[in-house]
Amino acid sequence: MLERHVFLIGMPGCGKSSLGKRVAGNLRVPYVDMDQRISETVGCTVSEMFDRYGEQAFRNAETNTLIQLTRETPSMISTGGGTVLRENNRAIMRNHGVIVLIDRPLEEIMSDIKLDRRPLLAQKGLGEVERLYHERIEIYRSVADFVMDNGNGYHAGLRGLEMIMRHMGC
Repeated sequence: MLERHVFLIGMPGCGKSSLGKRVAGNLRVPYVDMDQRISETVGCTVSEMFDRYGEQAFRNAETNTLIQLTRETPSMISTGGGTVLRENNRAIMRNHGVIVLIDRPLEEIMSDIKLDRRPLLAQKGLGEVERLYHERIEIYRSVADFVMDNGNGYHAGLRGLEMIMRHMGC
């Protein structure tokens, strides 16, 4: 059982959702994917929401979802790649949990990412991935309580995240 939420942050394609879901299952702790929760709430995919309502509407939904999640049972929560861009969101996460950066080398993200499933990136391509990485990496690092290197393969990432969770008492 978690005492506080565990917020997974990082770039799109870094492994937040795949590692988070698996590790939460292994440790029998609740897991929430914020993008999935937003999609369920608004009744469309994140990509469709960007297309229909724009990024600002999505970011507002993201903040509202984050607030709602803090009122629920402590869970492992995979945030969207841009969740940390708002200072208010960073404060919410700091006040309600532990923040874990899933840090994956840019080259690996760029080689693996499926652009058609990433709304911000689908519009602009790999150059946008690189720009976003350089824009966000210092924000991610400055807010993280733990940094987990996910540059050594999926199974090493699982072990790394499980080790952090066990360090926190799970």
